[in-house]
Amino acid sequence: MIDIVVIDPAMIKLQLLVLDGVFDTGLTALLDTFTTANELALMGGEAAAPFDVSLVGLRRRITTAQGLTVPVQAAGKGPSPDVLLVPAPGVKLPAPLGAALARPEVRDATAWLRERHAGGARVGAACTGSFVLAESGLLDGGPATTSWWLAPFFRERYPRVALDEARMLVGSERCITAGAALGHLDLALWFVRQASPSLAALTARYLVVDPRPSQAAFVIPDHLAHADPLVQRFEQWARQALGLPFSLREAALASGTSERTLARRLQAVLGKTPLSYFQDLRVERAVHLLQTSAASVDRIAEQVGYADGATLRTLLRRKLQRGVRELRAGP
Repeated sequence: MIDIVVIDPAMIKLQLLVLDGVFDTGLTALLDTFTTANELALMGGEAAAPFDVSLVGLRRRITTAQGLTVPVQAAGKGPSPDVLLVPAPGVKLPAPLGAALARPEVRDATAWLRERHAGGARVGAACTGSFVLAESGLLDGGPATTSWWLAPFFRERYPRVALDEARMLVGSERCITAGAALGHLDLALWFVRQASPSLAALTARYLVVDPRPSQAAFVIPDHLAHADPLVQRFEQWARQALGLPFSLREAALASGTSERTLARRLQAVLGKTPLSYFQDLRVERAVHLLQTSAASVDRIAEQVGYADGATLRTLLRRKLQRGVRELRAGP
């Protein structure tokens, strides 16, 4: 018999608020994770499955981004669920996402989220679903994460939210957000873990999901820089200067602005200082060299501006949660 300890034996009433055009993979990742957890709990001898999952919608007909029909219950005014999750809308870029968020359905959804939250429900979202939570105001004054490439758009739209797009999971007491796309798996496993750490570990093994505490290894820095012309100019200068000591004065001159304006703009767009972003570019370059050359770690460290290989190894482990051997083995 599988050894599973469910901390709270009461069934958790969990609802997925499905919006029209939902991201297919996000919705199914949530459903399949909770279904697998229920099946494994019953296999382990639990008297009942820990999660009572239902799909609710604010429109009569809901289709996914790929055109599949989703059977949903009407989101009524009954008791709040224990947990209410928002699968991501199936849009990936700022312009179409902004248009999607302006739909009446989203406005109704945010009002309903506030009502459920006030009734005691924990709320959560992954990927672009975090934008729906932010629209509701429930993330104001607290931390959150989202799809890494949408971080500049998120910061511009929701300045009252403390965004940390490097992390895969960010939460406060009653609001949990997860990173891009398959962050839906991490979000679901987080809630399984609250019921039973052993069940969450077993579910992850059945689904072959590795722990992913960070999105940092997947971020493409110059993709983020292109969100703003000034940041892009800084990024172009920085790539030519990676092997040199960082100089904010030279960076500002090359970017055609003042040191203060450069620092403010990077903070507003990327949530980073110029030096922090410069270090991100050094890490990106170091990873590229590790994976495409046979150069020693000390030689690569020298090429990207670090004194020795030990410093680079420490930085890679801290930022990416991966060592040199893992990085050289590939993605």
